[in-house]
Amino acid sequence: MKYFLLITTYILLSLPIYAQTFPIPEDKEVSFDVIRKNKVIGSLITKFVENNDEVVLHSVLDINVKVFLIPAYKFFQETRETWKDGKFISIDGFTDFEDDREYKVIGVDIDGFFKVSGMDGLLELDINIMPLNYWNKNMLQEKEVFDTQKGIVREIKVNKLDNEKIEIENSVINAEKFIFNASKNPKDKGPFPEYTLWYYNNELIKMEFKNPKDKKNIKIIRNDWSS
Repeated sequence: MKYFLLITTYILLSLPIYAQTFPIPEDKEVSFDVIRKNKVIGSLITKFVENNDEVVLHSVLDINVKVFLIPAYKFFQETRETWKDGKFISIDGFTDFEDDREYKVIGVDIDGFFKVSGMDGLLELDINIMPLNYWNKNMLQEKEVFDTQKGIVREIKVNKLDNEKIEIENSVINAEKFIFNASKNPKDKGPFPEYTLWYYNNELIKMEFKNPKDKKNIKIIRNDWSS
């Protein structure tokens, strides 16, 4: 009996653990509205593509602000993060900023490093570096993370606040609340915004930040919570 328990425990510990790294919804997709001045200006959609012991997080953030039907601000980011056995192993991303800056970010685990090309050219980073993806709540425990928009490393600071009751899709939930800050890169054209993050059962429910340019609050809220 003891031998059976030992074998069973070993098998359970040996199973792929990526499902424990971050939550994967039953329908393999989460969707958020991007809101400014009480108007939906964009969307964030993440799909989870599972293939044996790998999972790909395919995320698309698309923002389009118009003033009197005239385009005033655009932002687009698409990334594919690949995880294997609970470990981040590659990234393929593209970001188009509103001021004609574009970044293609390609990275992969190889030769004991995470080798990636981005804003600062080719970098050799710690093979255990974690991407800056707010869906993955475990990221908040890190001291530095990999910025998937620009292909650089940022130091981060996270403060845990008291839980807060928030309303999502006509439901009131008691969510965990965090304040997230990241270091500024010399090539950044402005400060990295301070984010407020809300989680429930380890799933990202809502996040909010202030646009450094116009000081308007931007909210990113789940729109599929009741589905």
